[in-house]
Amino acid sequence: MRSLLGLLVAHHDGKPRHWQEWEVEWLSALATQAGIAIEQSQLYEQLKAANQELHRQATVDGLTQVANRRRFDEYLLQEWRRLARHHAPISLIMCDVDFFKRYNDGYGHLAGDDCLKQVAAAIAGALKRPGDLAARYGGEEFAVILPHTDAVGAFCVAEEIRARVFGLQIPHGNSAVNSCVTMSLGVATAVPVPLSAPEELIAAADEALYCAKERGRDRVIQKVIENWELGIEDGA
Repeated sequence: MRSLLGLLVAHHDGKPRHWQEWEVEWLSALATQAGIAIEQSQLYEQLKAANQELHRQATVDGLTQVANRRRFDEYLLQEWRRLARHHAPISLIMCDVDFFKRYNDGYGHLAGDDCLKQVAAAIAGALKRPGDLAARYGGEEFAVILPHTDAVGAFCVAEEIRARVFGLQIPHGNSAVNSCVTMSLGVATAVPVPLSAPEELIAAADEALYCAKERGRDRVIQKVIENWELGIEDGA
């Protein structure tokens, strides 16, 4: 059953008249074409919305509702290449929930899922610009891409993330660091150069995260890449 899409009204100024058959047929054809155009427009909008939802599902982590690993990889490469053309800095923060396996073992996987949701929301809440991206990198590890952000700015964002996660006060009786859930973060900053790849930035952030864990967890360690020569800074 077809639905009513609209009305076509033909009005003749002047005295009453008898509409000719060809006029009625012409108006009927015009109304039909207008209806087809409206219906096609509606179908286009429905298709557009469906494609947007499919894209969202393909790029968003189902549990935490932040970007997934696929979206992270795409966006990092995109921004790396763009900023290489502008000779502008980009920063990457790798974040890991401290002793999360112990949390899962002690509180159960449902509680673990809820913990990750809260942590993801805290990370996303620390980002202020539309171009910043929070992603679930894998398991209990998250990543944050900060285009046009130098080392000082990235360190401030990382510290805010750490403070926000601590501020959740999620009980963690099995942690060797604190009685609540905490997070270790590794920060790396670089100015991309043409024909380079972002793997070096990921490796530097990963190394900084490893250092944060080695130095006691619940802290931020920063690594700055300048002319591809690496140096360590303890941000604790």
